[in-house]
Amino acid sequence: MGEILSEKIYRDSVHNIIRLKTDSSEGKLLARLIDTAEFQRLRRIKQLGLALFAYQSAEHSRFTHSLGALHLATRTLDKLKTKYEISNEAQIAVRVAALLHDIGHGAFSHVIETILGFHHEQFTIEAVLSNETEVGQILREFSNDLPENVASIIRGDFRPMALAQLVSSQLDVDRMDYLLRDSLMTGAKYGIYDVEWIIKSLEIDEENDRLYVAARGIYAVEDYLQARYYMFRQVYFHRTLRAAEAVLRSLLRRALELFAQGKNVWFAGGTPFEKILKGERLSLEEHLELDDADVMFHIKQWQRSDDKILSDLSRRFLNRRLFKIFDLDMPEIERQEFLEETRKLVEGAGFDTNYYFIEDRAGDVPYYFYTKERSEPKNLIYVEEGFSRPQIKEISEVSAAVRGLQTGYQIHRVCFPPELKSEIAKLYHLQ
Repeated sequence: MGEILSEKIYRDSVHNIIRLKTDSSEGKLLARLIDTAEFQRLRRIKQLGLALFAYQSAEHSRFTHSLGALHLATRTLDKLKTKYEISNEAQIAVRVAALLHDIGHGAFSHVIETILGFHHEQFTIEAVLSNETEVGQILREFSNDLPENVASIIRGDFRPMALAQLVSSQLDVDRMDYLLRDSLMTGAKYGIYDVEWIIKSLEIDEENDRLYVAARGIYAVEDYLQARYYMFRQVYFHRTLRAAEAVLRSLLRRALELFAQGKNVWFAGGTPFEKILKGERLSLEEHLELDDADVMFHIKQWQRSDDKILSDLSRRFLNRRLFKIFDLDMPEIERQEFLEETRKLVEGAGFDTNYYFIEDRAGDVPYYFYTKERSEPKNLIYVEEGFSRPQIKEISEVSAAVRGLQTGYQIHRVCFPPELKSEIAKLYHLQ
């Protein structure tokens, strides 16, 4: 990052140069927000959680992604305001929301959320509205209305809705940035699509208060949705990544259960980790203290635990001796029998099946793909059909390619210690 007169320049692997003009009150606001403790914390949270176990270069952070989202929001607003009347207040709220949309994320991004039972967006909203955070103080200092405007964009109840859709919808700057960024940083090529043409083609349906894509952009959106579909199938639900998540969940569950039983579980005194082990909900301040390093530090200590299960799982996680995963791509009638036999093998080998036999059932997988039936109205993607007498329609009504993605993708896998691979493979008819 360098500073040249009235602008800050961020060198970026995806967008090359992200310019932030600081010769206006809005630009100074954004620069101050980037320098807050809450936003700088995002440098210490990996964008892709445990994907680095599968893709060794996936070390990028939520910080870089959030700057990318701001950049795309700025470019899209610049395009839209040449044709539509957009208030300065709304523009600022959209840019700030794009920048701050991830500040509530916990360690390892989404992985910890399911274990501790929170959603990062709630912490994001709380941080924006708080009088105690640097972010909240700076926003309120700029405008009394700005914190609530930003929070409402993240919640999805901001009006005009078309502008909120730039930050939170099925075709938003968040998704547009992370697909390109994750594709580049993993080395997978599935997430590449024509972002320039999508920005050029975005329009506002003022009568119905929604975004839509001009007819010339429909193929770019098809490409974007297909990129998203394949990134989830090939990257976000990669077997090795899911195996790492399974080991992490098992070892954290073991630590929580041991602590609940009054057993000795090491923790750094005077830190939020004590409350985590007690099963208590963290305050906003405590949540924002934690990042990836805190979790890794505790796991490193747990390698020396007196409890053999916690010690073993911690070593497996740190040294990448992960569970083996089999997809249960067999007739349903055979599946239950295979699971029962696999469980017996794991148990017979001396492993506690509560921690070493994991069914990976991502029943919510269809949520990650674009489907008309599962989407709220604000999340539907609309496109213009035709050139002489154009009509605005939901994209699956127009595109056979998008209709082909409507079936979603189901995961049902079983995870177990790799020492048992050959025995279980025999059951699975793989050898």
